Amino acid sequence: MYNFEYKNPVKIIFGKGSISRVSEEVPADATILITYGGGSIKKNGIYQQVKDALKGYNTIEFGGIEPNPSYETCMQAVEMVKEHNADFLLAVGGGSVADATKFIAAASLYGDDDPWNILAHRYEVEVKDALPIGVVLTLPATGSEMNKNAVISRRSSQEKLAFDTPKVLPQFSILDPECVYTLPDRQISNGIADAFIHVMEQYLTFPVDSPLQDRFAESILMTLTETGPKILADKKDYNTAANFMWSATMALNGLIAVGVPQDWATHAIGHELTAFHGIDHARTLAIVFPGIMNIKRQSKKEKIIQYGERIWGITTGSDDEKIDKTINKTIEFFEQMEIKTRLSDYNVTAATIEKITERTKKRGSLFGENKDIDYNAVKAILTDRL
Repeated sequence: MYNFEYKNPVKIIFGKGSISRVSEEVPADATILITYGGGSIKKNGIYQQVKDALKGYNTIEFGGIEPNPSYETCMQAVEMVKEHNADFLLAVGGGSVADATKFIAAASLYGDDDPWNILAHRYEVEVKDALPIGVVLTLPATGSEMNKNAVISRRSSQEKLAFDTPKVLPQFSILDPECVYTLPDRQISNGIADAFIHVMEQYLTFPVDSPLQDRFAESILMTLTETGPKILADKKDYNTAANFMWSATMALNGLIAVGVPQDWATHAIGHELTAFHGIDHARTLAIVFPGIMNIKRQSKKEKIIQYGERIWGITTGSDDEKIDKTINKTIEFFEQMEIKTRLSDYNVTAATIEKITERTKKRGSLFGENKDIDYNAVKAILTDRL
């Protein structure tokens, strides 16, 4: 196991009826900007719960944050922050709203330079400060409610980029599993797949003698494979909804990442599919990940075989046969979650593969736990998924 430091100061308030407790966590004298997405929170009652909890507080609102939040929309919110001197941000939504709110929090205090630099030059630019934020989570998926990460798209350049800084860790996040009850099946399927791949990015690398970390990761994977079909069958089963919600948070709050190598190539490649075609983030992951397993089967062999045995019960055959079976079981799980896993299912052709390959080459990007996925490997991985 590698050396590590781990600190996660996010306060989690979990359980039914917990939205009413938001007033306990925000400063009484703050000007609060409430951010949300397309308006579903006004239909399912969550908006009213938040407003009732914040009765008497000074609040303003910014809605319309997209499922893949755009830089352009976020900058409109930054203008509202400055116009009204907002000093606390409350994200009410899923990972996209949380991610957007993190960027708004950092961009509002960034200074005179273009805040896009936070994303475009993430390893050179230091985020020195950000407005405090809280989250009322309505869609389990990204783990953004308990981590320092955010992903933002820019429509004008067809780019989707990430940044991370502890400055945007939420001060608190409220997780009420009853919010799952009214989610569309597509969002639930996406949430399961997103959380599943988050775990795999931190698990399916190479062994470093970290049995506790492996079993932490495997416990989340097993819970997701058990919970996924149940939650699609009955969204109003409270315990199933609670296990789904907490699994998604645990998948990316940093705990299973400590002391082990991490990959994240699936995300990097998947972001390009979203940037060029607008495909749901989770669905890009379900497309790309089987290709990663296939093309990188030698460098990931030990962990793929371990994953196949411990999660899917695959114990017979040669190493390659075990890997093939494990890839097929993973694809079957995604398809059971009603997610298609081929580029052709989304009308993506070889032309897009060439564009992504060229962009990767131009940037000089190297992905994966070994930094051995270059533009040629990216092309091979995507071609495998046509």
